[in-house]
Amino acid sequence: MTVIILTACPPGLRGHLTQWLLEISAGVYVGHVSVRVRSRLWARVVEMAGPGRALMLFEVRGEQRLSFMAHDHHWIPVDVDGVTLMRRPSEPSANPAMPAGWSKAARRRRFGHRGRSA
Repeated sequence: MTVIILTACPPGLRGHLTQWLLEISAGVYVGHVSVRVRSRLWARVVEMAGPGRALMLFEVRGEQRLSFMAHDHHWIPVDVDGVTLMRRPSEPSANPAMPAGWSKAARRRRFGHRGRSA
């Protein structure tokens, strides 16, 4: 099974997808297609999406039995030891000396703030 979810994509792309998949809700398409058709559909989605976003979920052999592909999406699919996870990109840090993702405790240690009075 293949599921494609579109957000803010042009109507021409939606019309193209309805030739192969069923639109079960606005911007949500579901169906069974071959691997070759699925890869060509995804190439068409990426080509025609414009400013929109797209997410495709599909069956694969493996532990999860599911894989993802994303186009201009906030969450990025990442393969971790054969398991596909969705990773949210960290926001840029306000302090360029300290990369994003560091805890408050790590920041205090790095900059010498112990939090204790002398």
